[in-house]
Amino acid sequence: MGLMLFPGDDDVTSPDVSWSYTGFGMFREWLAQTEGFALAEMDGFGGDRDWSSVSTTLEPLLNHPDDDGPDLTPAQCAAMLPRLEATMLDHRLPDPSDPVLRRRIEDVSQLVTVLRSCVDKNVDLVFG
Repeated sequence: MGLMLFPGDDDVTSPDVSWSYTGFGMFREWLAQTEGFALAEMDGFGGDRDWSSVSTTLEPLLNHPDDDGPDLTPAQCAAMLPRLEATMLDHRLPDPSDPVLRRRIEDVSQLVTVLRSCVDKNVDLVFG
């Protein structure tokens, strides 16, 4: 069982990105690290640090229940795109000997494709 993120356009040919729940957790932990904080410190993830103490456009993704909660709006998707694209550029040529980093960059690339589709079609990002 796992988690899939996809545009809420009822088009089965739309792009999607999927992880196991564990894989999604590791992806979000890595993204939080790229933003300068540890996800485990945050409220809702085992810590007591309030989300208002961090400044990241990725909060809607990082501070979201795995498979429950509201869909993300096209505006939220659009706000996250520049930061995710910058993350890809920051890690553009990952060390070929680091398969974990390569996987994270592939995940970001797939997520960017899905978010861009949500923005272009003006539909929500669905967690399913």
